[in-house]
Amino acid sequence: MSKESKDTKSEASEEVKATSTGPEEVNVEVVEDVESAEKTSEDVPGSVDTEEEQGPVTLEGNEFKNLEEKAGKASEYWDRFVRLNAEFDNFKKRAARERGEAVKYANEALLERLIPTLDHFEMAMAAVNNAQDNSMASIKMGIEMVHNQLKSTLQDAGLQEIDALGKLFDPVWHEAVSQKETNKAKEGEVIEQARKGYKLNDRLIRPANVVVAKPASSGDSETEIS
Repeated sequence: MSKESKDTKSEASEEVKATSTGPEEVNVEVVEDVESAEKTSEDVPGSVDTEEEQGPVTLEGNEFKNLEEKAGKASEYWDRFVRLNAEFDNFKKRAARERGEAVKYANEALLERLIPTLDHFEMAMAAVNNAQDNSMASIKMGIEMVHNQLKSTLQDAGLQEIDALGKLFDPVWHEAVSQKETNKAKEGEVIEQARKGYKLNDRLIRPANVVVAKPASSGDSETEIS
């Protein structure tokens, strides 16, 4: 081997030794990097443990007072909302009920005015029935036809006769015009009807004028009620 070749190998070996790092130097560099990272993490905000960071919040006197006032107003507004909501719900129910009643009893005034016409027809039929003249038969038939047609029309509109005879006196539906002593009926029972009563659905239009039974004493007698 020539002298020049030996010199070249020697120089290369020295360069490798100069650039290589031993294990001890590597460990020193790693430790320094870790210490530097820990120091940096301490300086960065938010890197502290969550438990140490989340402590009780302290409010100043004015802040606490303002918070209390806002909580009170929120409670007041909620109570007001609940109350207004309930009132509005009641209003809707009342309005629906009133609309239903308005439709149900829309014909009340008209029917009340037509009831006397029914009375007149019935009085006319009673007069014809009591007549001895056979020529009145055709008149009676005509009156009955008109009466039945009118009565049917009024019933279709919701008008109903009050069933009074044989019932116990009810001041809601009956108006007593007299009392009659009798042993043939219970006390307080309606034994006669002086004038028919009428109702529209479940609303009174005109009470029935009735005679009410009372226990007989010595003989039958009738007492008028003023």
